[in-house]
Amino acid sequence: MKRLIPLFLMFVFSSPVYAGDYHDGFDAYNRKDFKEAIVKWKPLAEQGDSKIQFNLGVMYDRGQGVEKNHKEAVKWYRLSAKQENSHAQNRLGVSYHLGRGVPRDIDQAVMWFKRSAGQGNANAQYNLGMMLDRGIGVLKNSKDAMYLLRTAAENGNNKAQLVLGEKYLNGEGMAQDYREAMKWVRVSAENGNAEAQFNLGEKHHKRLGVPQDYKKAIHWYTLSANQGNAKAQFNLGLIYENGRGVSPSHREAMKWYRLSAGQGNAKAQLNLGAMLNQEPGAQDSQEAMKWLQLAAEQGLADAQFNLGLMYHSGMGTEQNTEEAIKWYLMSAEQGHTLAQSNLGGIYGNGRGVAQDYVQAHMWFNLAVMEGNENAARNRDMAEKRMTPEDIEKARMLAQDWMRKHQRGL
Repeated sequence: MKRLIPLFLMFVFSSPVYAGDYHDGFDAYNRKDFKEAIVKWKPLAEQGDSKIQFNLGVMYDRGQGVEKNHKEAVKWYRLSAKQENSHAQNRLGVSYHLGRGVPRDIDQAVMWFKRSAGQGNANAQYNLGMMLDRGIGVLKNSKDAMYLLRTAAENGNNKAQLVLGEKYLNGEGMAQDYREAMKWVRVSAENGNAEAQFNLGEKHHKRLGVPQDYKKAIHWYTLSANQGNAKAQFNLGLIYENGRGVSPSHREAMKWYRLSAGQGNAKAQLNLGAMLNQEPGAQDSQEAMKWLQLAAEQGLADAQFNLGLMYHSGMGTEQNTEEAIKWYLMSAEQGHTLAQSNLGGIYGNGRGVAQDYVQAHMWFNLAVMEGNENAARNRDMAEKRMTPEDIEKARMLAQDWMRKHQRGL
């Protein structure tokens, strides 16, 4: 699983040395009056309070009460980091690693991660561990990486806990141990890691090493989905649409599909489009078309077929045989037998295109070879209107297609 060094944003508030402005700034921040918090805290940061300096760095990184300014954030992180604030050191390392607010410099990133990790900062331990594990700007060192990742996990970093669980699951750098893997994935999930929550939900949903339990799957998926995990949102949509462990709920399914589709999940876009197509209104058909097109543009063969079908039938749009053929072809090229069969029908009927029994026979034949037995009758009907030479030509075209697409003949 590919990971980028994450953006850690956390606040560490100082003890009440500056009773007035400090607490006023804290109160302002809690009520989301970020401009007032900046006004109260900036003088304290300028006087050298490392924790307030770190807080200002975070606010400039986030654009809270000020214009987002990564360069200004780095300035405050550096002042705090030089006073050995481990959180600022870690954030400075992230800034150098990403080239955010400073030129990208892996050596500087490693140096600040090491200083922070040496003080026990779990986020820095995770970041440095991942760099060593992947050999990102440093020599790959699996032993040191595992030490840092385990330390970070034991110190409560939920990303490190998930990575450790995955390594136990795959036997990567250690003996494979499913029980230990599940322990760390569960700890990560319980500590709020959305990906770990999705993983646990999927294991219970699909019976991956644990008994199938839809209630547990829904529990973990929901926690993950509420944090914006598109895969969890999609799987919740599936569960509610099919009524697995719950009563079927069209509304709940649509809700979760819509959330996932909005994040670009092609399967959710397809399912949402298909559900909207079952609704009675023309407006629903138009929205269905929007989602199907987004899924089709991502290369999903089922979506391409359904979009072709809408253009072919004039559902939710003007009938357009040229567009129908375009999307059917994209789907058919991926081996979608219904798209292949429909292409055969278009060429055989000659509606919107020149009638071409050779093309019709080829597409019907491909659909049959891909397992669509219903296309055989249409192919045989086309043969009755063809010369032996044309039949042979169509068969050769089908064989060439199968070879080109590396399918058995």
